[in-house]
Amino acid sequence: MTKKVLILAGDAVEALEIYYPYFRCLEEGYETTIAAGSAKKLHTVVHDFIGWETYTEKEGYLIDAAASFEDINPEEYDGLIIPGGRAPEHIRLNQYVPGIVSHFFEANKPIAAVCHASLVLTTVKEHIKEREMTAYIACKPEVEAAGGTYIEEPLHTDGNLVSGHAWPDLPGLMKEFIKQVNESKVTI
Repeated sequence: MTKKVLILAGDAVEALEIYYPYFRCLEEGYETTIAAGSAKKLHTVVHDFIGWETYTEKEGYLIDAAASFEDINPEEYDGLIIPGGRAPEHIRLNQYVPGIVSHFFEANKPIAAVCHASLVLTTVKEHIKEREMTAYIACKPEVEAAGGTYIEEPLHTDGNLVSGHAWPDLPGLMKEFIKQVNESKVTI
């Protein structure tokens, strides 16, 4: 049967961090669902460093979220991807997101988290406590406050949790995530 991957996103998701994993999953033959607060066109953003101390942000492409968080049954999915950008700041406040994310930890299914995705993971502290992960450096205080160990490397794998600093790390992140999804049993 076909593997199924869920991507959690919202407006201001980083363009490369959603498009690269989405297309890579489609290329792999996975049935891939993008979910957000509601089924709608999401606005992406482009983050880059152009001589500033922090990243700049520009408007990116639109991408369709086919489902709402409320309608997601995480048991139907074999893997979870959480892209970064500013979307994690607000999707972590959605009442359904912690339950969705918790399922993937509890079922030991592959989770890929890149950049600011760590902000979503801090809503499930019980699952990242004493776990190692990396993220965009500005998220280090939140990872540590949630009981996780922040790793300085651009990519890190701790069991089913594959994490990366930012979009330049997507090739390695997706290689490990896909390996884990392909090695896992099909959910349905």
